[in-house]
Amino acid sequence: MPRLCQPVWILSFVLAIPVAGQQATQPSGSLNHTQLMVFRDAQGIQKKVTSVADWKQRRADILRGMEATMGPLPGPDRRCPLNIKILEETRTEKYLRRKITYEAERGDHVPAYLLIPHKRQEPAAAMLCLHQTTRIGKGEPAGIGGKPALHYAHELAERGYICLAPDYPSFGDYPYDFNRPGEPYVSGTMKAIWNNVRAIDLLQAMPEVAPHRIGCIGHSLGGHNTLFTSAFETRIRAAVTSCGFTAFHHYYQGKLAPWAQDRYMPRVRETYGNDPDRISFDFHEVIGAIAPRAVFINAPLHDGNFENTGVRQVVAATRPVYQLFQREQVLQAVYPDCGHDFPATIRQQVFRWLDEQLK
Repeated sequence: MPRLCQPVWILSFVLAIPVAGQQATQPSGSLNHTQLMVFRDAQGIQKKVTSVADWKQRRADILRGMEATMGPLPGPDRRCPLNIKILEETRTEKYLRRKITYEAERGDHVPAYLLIPHKRQEPAAAMLCLHQTTRIGKGEPAGIGGKPALHYAHELAERGYICLAPDYPSFGDYPYDFNRPGEPYVSGTMKAIWNNVRAIDLLQAMPEVAPHRIGCIGHSLGGHNTLFTSAFETRIRAAVTSCGFTAFHHYYQGKLAPWAQDRYMPRVRETYGNDPDRISFDFHEVIGAIAPRAVFINAPLHDGNFENTGVRQVVAATRPVYQLFQREQVLQAVYPDCGHDFPATIRQQVFRWLDEQLK
C-alpha cells in the first residue's frame, strides 16, 4: 500500500461548547451500587426513583462516585485550540487515513488516526474507536497491525463512517509519565476520558461529520474506556463495549489490583484498598449513567478477564433505568460462546445496530 508523506499541516480551532452473588456493601450514607432505582433527595433521604427528575439526582451521585476514584473531570478552562497536525496521509481503496496529533490541553498532543471514507453521506456519522491493551495502540483499530478481529475503525470506515482512533496515554506513539511533578490527573483513566472528550470536539468541528451522529466503540481497555467516556460525555449517542467490564466483585473474584495501575485508577489501591466493598462506583452505575442513550455489550461466555455472570447482573440492574425512559430496546447485550474476543458475526451485528442508532 503506497504511503505519501505530507508536510505538517496545522489547523487551529476551539469548539464552544435483583441479582445473585456477592453484593457490594457501601459506607454509611452511600447508595448501593447495584440498586440503581434509589436516590437521595435534597435532605439526603433515600427514596425510590419514580421519575426522570429523580434519576437525574441518582445520575449526579454516580458521576460523583466515579470522580471519587478517577479524579475530577476537567472543566472548560482546560480546553485549548486543538491545533491539529497532519503528519502523513495514506489513500486506501475506500478511505483516506491521516496520521495526526491534536492538542487535548496546552502542551499535550494526542497521536491518532483519522479515517475519512471516499464514499459517505454528507454529513456522515462518526465513531471514536478506542483500542485494547496493545503496544501499537491506535494502529490496531485502524487496521495497521494487531488482531484482524479488532480492526473496527478500518471496517467502519469502509462502511462509510468517519473514524478517529487515538492512543491511550502510554500506548502507541504516546509516551506519558503518570507520576511526573505537577501531573494534574489523579488517574490515567480520567486523562483518557478528557482526551476522548477533546476527540469528540474534533469530530464535531469537522464539516464532514454530522455532529449529532457520533458513537464510540472499544474492546477490552477500549471497552471500559468507551463506557467511562460515554458516562461523562453526553454527545456520544451510541456506545459499543466488547469484553470491557464485569461487576467489580466478579473481576477475578474481587481482586482489583490490576485496576489500580498508574495508567488506570491508583485510588482503587490507595484509597479503597483494592476492595470491591469499598470502591466508590461499579459498572451497574456506569451503564445506568449513559441511559437513555444506546449501549451494545459483547460479553463472551468464556472471557477470562471479565466474568460473564457479573456482566449479566449489571445488565439486569440497568434495564429498569432504560425502562424508565421507555428505551429498553436500545440496551443490547450478546453472549457469544467464545473467549476474550470480538467475533466477526458479532461485529457485523454491531455495525448494523450502529447504522440504526446513528441514522
